[in-house]
Amino acid sequence: MTSYARDRAEIEDLMARYLFAMDYHDADGYAGCFTEDGILDYAMGTLQGREQIRAEALIFRDKIAEVFVDWQGRPAKLRHLVQHKAIRVEGNRAWNTGMWFEMTNGGPEGALKTESFGTYEDDLVRIDGRWLFARRKIYNEFLTGRHSGPANPVLGMDANAEDAR
Repeated sequence: MTSYARDRAEIEDLMARYLFAMDYHDADGYAGCFTEDGILDYAMGTLQGREQIRAEALIFRDKIAEVFVDWQGRPAKLRHLVQHKAIRVEGNRAWNTGMWFEMTNGGPEGALKTESFGTYEDDLVRIDGRWLFARRKIYNEFLTGRHSGPANPVLGMDANAEDAR
């Protein structure tokens, strides 16, 4: 038997594993956070399936190194954090809306610099007792066309969860 507290803890663990895998360039760990046919909708496109997600994760380091550099012009170290997680669980399905931000060592002389921020919109499923992303959409508030919009995003998440009931 599961409980909301256990489900939430397992979903938060999934989110942490996803971010560690991304920040430490673990393509297998990153892709393993998604269902076999999972969807990742992010600033550089929409990917479907673990293999596409894994392949993109393998080249992520090189792509991101062109965008974020440290004070000496070298690729910056990125570290992502998630805050304000609103999680709904309905049986073996769940929804998350959370705010994220990204820090680098790109400030003067390697100081901390907050480079970007946005919102995650997730559809999750429990498969064989394990929570996975079925769909993750990443809104980047600093990029044209990737804004989350003016309405409270939690309201949309709640509506999706109610529709699934």
